[in-house]
Amino acid sequence: MKLDIDDLRERLPPLYSQEAEADPHVYACFRLPGTDRRWYVMEGEPDGGDYLFSGFAVGAGRDEFRRFRLSELVAIRNLFDQPVERDLNFQEGRLTDVIPAPE
Repeated sequence: MKLDIDDLRERLPPLYSQEAEADPHVYACFRLPGTDRRWYVMEGEPDGGDYLFSGFAVGAGRDEFRRFRLSELVAIRNLFDQPVERDLNFQEGRLTDVIPAPE
C-alpha cells in the first residue's frame, strides 16, 4: 500500500527548520492500527528515492524525537498484517496541542 504524502511534500518545511522552535508545528500523523504507535510529522524532504521525515514517534515503549523514512513506514505491519496509515482525522497544530500527554 502506498502512503499518500503528496500534499505534505508541498507543505512540509525542510529538515532542521523548526529546530529552534520551543513548540514546533506538527503537520500530519501516521498510525499503526491496533497499536499505540504513532509518528507525528514536523519536517521532511526528499532523500534520494525516499522521503525523510523528522518528528515525534510514540509507542512501542519509546516516545522520542527522531527521523524516519517513508519506506520504513510502508514496511511496518501489525500482527494482522495491516500497514501504517495516515490518520485522516488528525488536526495539525503545535506539538503540545496535538500529542497526548503521557498518562
